[in-house]
Amino acid sequence: MFASLPTPLRVPLAMLLLAANTVAHVAVLFALTLVKLVLPWRGARVALSRALVAIAESWIGVNGVLFDLFTRTRWRIEGLAGLRPDGNYLVLCNHQSWVDIPVLQKTFNRRIPFLRFFLKSQLIWVPLLGPAWWALDFPFMKRHSREQLARHPELAGKDRETTRRACEKFRHMPVSVMNFVEGTRFTRAKHAAQGSPYRHLLRPRAGGVAFVLDAMGEGLHAILDVTLVYAGGAGSMMDLIAGRIRDIRVLVRQRPIEPALRGDYGNDPAFRERFQAWINAVWAQKDADVERLLEG
Repeated sequence: MFASLPTPLRVPLAMLLLAANTVAHVAVLFALTLVKLVLPWRGARVALSRALVAIAESWIGVNGVLFDLFTRTRWRIEGLAGLRPDGNYLVLCNHQSWVDIPVLQKTFNRRIPFLRFFLKSQLIWVPLLGPAWWALDFPFMKRHSREQLARHPELAGKDRETTRRACEKFRHMPVSVMNFVEGTRFTRAKHAAQGSPYRHLLRPRAGGVAFVLDAMGEGLHAILDVTLVYAGGAGSMMDLIAGRIRDIRVLVRQRPIEPALRGDYGNDPAFRERFQAWINAVWAQKDADVERLLEG
């Protein structure tokens, strides 16, 4: 309906409504979080945690409606059959743009448990959203360069401990743990620097995936292998809001978690080799899927 408005009117109006939606939902989220912090009863805190997730899902739902109203973006999503809102999933995805996050949220909202990402610690300072992510139990990670880790190897252990604490908390609630396996957004420069064997993807980082699978134990029942493609090329959040991203394609493959996928990645060389071979095979198929989606 609003997609036919002139761009100078449509884009500011869309941004205003998206901002108002964020402020309204985050205000309620903060109020309930304060109540949760002071209540001594575990049952009440659990109920409030569910309410916080419901607020976040409402925010995502309204954002999705606004994107539909203000843009002519075409969405083609495959593989949603059989998903459970009360399930427990590890979601693996290629990473091209910050747009990936609202695309994943719109794709999975209320179809699976609320998506939780491992975020860089600096993102907690993002106005409104940073504290909201903290209130929703998003784990914040401190990323260290190879040089820092070489000087202080103990820093790697701190990230693993943060991951383990988050996974322990997630084991007691329906959850979808999100992992961008490449560790960074795709660019042609990064692709060339890595010497990636894949045409459309960066090399996958197996260690984080293996660690989450081991830390969650039987708490996860399936892997959702997600492939995102922007037929006209990946754009920015402003490109999404302005309707310049015209064609979004999403493929979801549900993969079982075999017992062979759980093990000590850090200390078992044989398991590490097997797990790397598995994730490389997944990525090879994903590369072929990207090619097919681009041609479709």
